[in-house]
Amino acid sequence: MFGLTALFTLHDESAALGFDALTARTLPLIKSAEPGTLVYAVHEVAGDPLARVFYELYSDRAAFEAHEEQPHVRHFLAEREQYLAGVRVEFLSFVDGKGTPSS
Repeated sequence: MFGLTALFTLHDESAALGFDALTARTLPLIKSAEPGTLVYAVHEVAGDPLARVFYELYSDRAAFEAHEEQPHVRHFLAEREQYLAGVRVEFLSFVDGKGTPSS
């Protein structure tokens, strides 16, 4: 498996609304069109209304690369920039866990 976390910091409350709407339009397409995307979880951060955390888990690196090439993801990546004050992405090497395909 291959995974990542992304921490998005948004410009302001208006940007948060726009980013959340963009995410809400994109997520159904990820769910329906990406069999190699095992988990795509979007989180708000308690106490930080301008932060969002995405946790993404793919069957392998190829599934992640296929995800990145999807038209809906490419649109999301281009459109999100207008809302962001910053982004931090951490790529993950899976070890073990509960609720994952190998557990």
